Amino acid sequence: VQLVESGGGLVQAGGSLRLSCAASERTFSRNHMGWFRQAPGKERAFVARINWSSGTTYYTDSVKGRFTISRDNAKSTVYLQMNSLKPEDTAVYYCAAGLIWTSSRSGYDYWGQGTQVSVSS
Repeated sequence: VQLVESGGGLVQAGGSLRLSCAASERTFSRNHMGWFRQAPGKERAFVARINWSSGTTYYTDSVKGRFTISRDNAKSTVYLQMNSLKPEDTAVYYCAAGLIWTSSRSGYDYWGQGTQVSVSS
C-alpha cells in the first residue's frame, strides 16, 4: 500500500501549483481520497476529499473556489489544483485514502509522505 505525492514547491502569492498523489491500484479502488495539510506548529487539517464512486467533492471553507480535487481512476492518481495561493496555504500537504466518507483524519487508513508547499508574499 503506497501513496506518493509530488508537485509541491515554492510559489509567489497568487500563483498556482498542482499536487499529484499516485496510489497503488489496490489502494485507489473503492477508497475515498483526501488531501490534508499541516502548517508548522499546527495540527494536520482537512483540505479536500473526493468520493471514489460518485466523484462528489468537498472542501474546507478556506479553499473553496481556489482549490480543485480530481481523480483519474485509470492512472490511480488524485490531484489537487491550487490557484490564487496565499501565504497561509503554506504547509506540508498529505494525500490519504480511506473507506469512510469523512473529513476526519481518523477515517483515513493510508497516508503519503507529504509534499511541501511554500507561498511567499
